[in-house]
Amino acid sequence: MNQTGPDRELRVLTVCGVGMGSSLILRMNAEKALSSLGVAAKVEHTDVSSARGMKADVAIAQGLHTDELAGVAPVVIAISNFMDVDGLRRQLDEALRAQEWL
Repeated sequence: MNQTGPDRELRVLTVCGVGMGSSLILRMNAEKALSSLGVAAKVEHTDVSSARGMKADVAIAQGLHTDELAGVAPVVIAISNFMDVDGLRRQLDEALRAQEWL
């Protein structure tokens, strides 16, 4: 990931109800936030049904979907504003530090 974290890219899922517009916007903003933290990550966008069958390091979704993502990733981040890159960066920073990945 980076010089102090795991020696691999993080796998990140951005999730919305149907996996189209909002998860794609969230993916682009997650990529910006992770880049600003210096974190190497592969970010994929998907719908909540598909996400339940996937494995990742981090899943990012609206709060109404996070309960459905239990077991998908050790870190599940609930967001309320898909456009708030700085807020997402802060949430990722805190969550990745808690995992000692940053």
